[in-house]
Amino acid sequence: MILPIVTYPDPRLKEVCTPIVDVSPEIRQLAADMLETMYAAPGVGLAAPQVGRNIRLLVMDPAGKEENKRPRVLINPVLHFSGEEIVSEQEGCLSVPMNYRADVKRWTEVQVEAQDLNGHTLNEHLTGFEAIIVQHEYDHLEGILFIDKISRLRRTLYDSKVKKWLKRKNAV
Repeated sequence: MILPIVTYPDPRLKEVCTPIVDVSPEIRQLAADMLETMYAAPGVGLAAPQVGRNIRLLVMDPAGKEENKRPRVLINPVLHFSGEEIVSEQEGCLSVPMNYRADVKRWTEVQVEAQDLNGHTLNEHLTGFEAIIVQHEYDHLEGILFIDKISRLRRTLYDSKVKKWLKRKNAV
């Protein structure tokens, strides 16, 4: 089932998510629905708060449009950053309206500890695009949007545009 995506400035996107205690059938179904929602949007990652759930769950798929799908589900992820800081160019987000994009600093390598849908522990080293995706989605679990990482001036300009956009949208 395709779920509605929560968009900025919804305050639920600013909440730190709670750990998942049990990988229940409900969690498995939510993960499946999140993957379906992510693919339909279309996107490469989606975190539970983006669909209104305040839990530490994210899904991602770094495969390109012409590649076979490689869906990933990470429960209660913990990240350890390494490598060097780079700029993730023109990063966007399904929860950030108006298709806004900006350059964001990210790490080139990430060690991820998480659980899979069977409750097994995963410990993986991610690099490149996968590392960028997992950092972006992990930020959602911490109540952080990529627009929280841009300059104050760019953020002020963006917030002004969103207010005008919401006014027009609500007037219709």
